[in-house]
Amino acid sequence: MGKLIGNKQFYKKLLWLAVPIMIQNAITNFVGFLDNIMVGRLGTEQMSGVAIVNQFVFVFNLFIFGGLSGAGIFGAQFYGSRDYKGIRDTFRFKVITGIIVSALTFLVLLGFGQNLIQMFLTSSDGGDSAATFQYGMSYLHIILLEIIPFVIVQIYASTLRETGETVIPMAAGVAAVIINLVLNYILIFGKFGAPMLGVAGAAIATVISRVAECSIVVGWTHLHKQKNPFIIGVYRTLKVPAALTKKILIKGSPLMLNEVLWAGGMAMINQCFSIRGLSVVAALNITSTIANLFNVIFIAMGSCVSILVGQHLGANEFQEARDTAAKVITFSVFVTVITSTILYLVSGFFPQLYNTSQAIRLLAGRMICINAAVMPLQAFLHSAYFTIRSGGRTWITFMFDSGYTWCVAIPFAYCIVHFTSLEILPVYALYCSLDIIKAIVGFILLKKGIWVRNIVESSC
Repeated sequence: MGKLIGNKQFYKKLLWLAVPIMIQNAITNFVGFLDNIMVGRLGTEQMSGVAIVNQFVFVFNLFIFGGLSGAGIFGAQFYGSRDYKGIRDTFRFKVITGIIVSALTFLVLLGFGQNLIQMFLTSSDGGDSAATFQYGMSYLHIILLEIIPFVIVQIYASTLRETGETVIPMAAGVAAVIINLVLNYILIFGKFGAPMLGVAGAAIATVISRVAECSIVVGWTHLHKQKNPFIIGVYRTLKVPAALTKKILIKGSPLMLNEVLWAGGMAMINQCFSIRGLSVVAALNITSTIANLFNVIFIAMGSCVSILVGQHLGANEFQEARDTAAKVITFSVFVTVITSTILYLVSGFFPQLYNTSQAIRLLAGRMICINAAVMPLQAFLHSAYFTIRSGGRTWITFMFDSGYTWCVAIPFAYCIVHFTSLEILPVYALYCSLDIIKAIVGFILLKKGIWVRNIVESSC
């Protein structure tokens, strides 16, 4: 048990790193929850239109996350060896990646946005597909403007976290979500003399909040250069050493591909579920929004295990890396058992806040119960993924995540929806239970210790 439970000093260090991330994620998801309710108060079609577009935004978010993650692995290990030039080079790589990903996203969503939304629409349950499509397009055209400030925030905030600074990204995130919440209320419902803009108001509020968050993170980083020596002279050139670029591409390409394919896979699975009607789209939207409120702890633990283990690996402290991973994963699963129990107990409350049919509320409540049951399993998987990734085993994490999604989860969802007459609840429960397979594989990979290695020695 000693290998699974840390001492007081260990948890103090872990929580010092994790709590700001938890707070930022909690506030972000809570405001996202309130945002979702506000849009949901407008009606089922408005809520569904925004939910569909947010599927594509989610793919973009993970696209940029994956694109930056390869450099992030090196950034954490460079910080472990106190190599600030290396951190500066990984930052430049992130900037170049951000430019490329942003351009591709604009091209795809502007050129194919209509077709993508149409994929999720069906009127088999009497829903108004035409209205849902119009609301989705209205939201999409505005929300595209958040791409650039979002990318800049991710570049700066991820580097700050890799160097141990989690408070400033948290503070910027808190400010952004407060701005988003206030503007949502004003612009969606037309308060204080503002026009009632509905879903367009929600999109405008999000864009403004992203710009505010970007200004805070970028401004603080450049005003505190002594605390952030990597930023000194970072824009004198965007050139990255060829040897490091090659290593990041080798390690990072699977990560970017993984995040894009995984996010795209989640969208495909939801599209399969949407065959059963717009009521399912609405219920899934409610379920994912509520679940995100309760996922903040194990999501933060994933970030922490990546940073802490990466720093130990960069310092050649391999046994400490193993011990840290085991303790963080154990703590994550234990706390998630508690939060998932709470979620199960309150599962019927949250759907009642939405202006939708009672049938959709009941369906969402039962889906939330299913989600709560598998949350501890998801906590283990999340930390396992980031532990394996911290050692640069990116092709293995690619197969572990996207390989499983596209070879197991998507075919299963497609077949069970198209070739059986099962109701959506048993379909959803069977789909969620598939994670047991993934967890067994993850446990074996962790036990073998194939991730325990230093990847920054002689990187430059």
